[in-house]
Amino acid sequence: MTAESETRPRITADAVRELLSDPKIFSDLPADLDDDADLALDSLGLVWFLHQLELRYGVEVEPSEAFLAEFTSIRRITAYLADVDEP
Repeated sequence: MTAESETRPRITADAVRELLSDPKIFSDLPADLDDDADLALDSLGLVWFLHQLELRYGVEVEPSEAFLAEFTSIRRITAYLADVDEP
């Protein structure tokens, strides 16, 4: 584990939910949305999500086709980011 990853906050489902609730991504994301509910991020929303992720958590993710397939729910996004954030 690197010093950077030790000081970086863990990306939780609540953190993903907060990022997704940005008006530039989902202007009306229900607060009680189930973590397994289907989501459909458009390309601009995805770019903004990744930008905010990097600014707030220092996590850089390069989008790819495989990556896009993982971003279908809060739970899947959180799991994907936990794998990416592992040293």
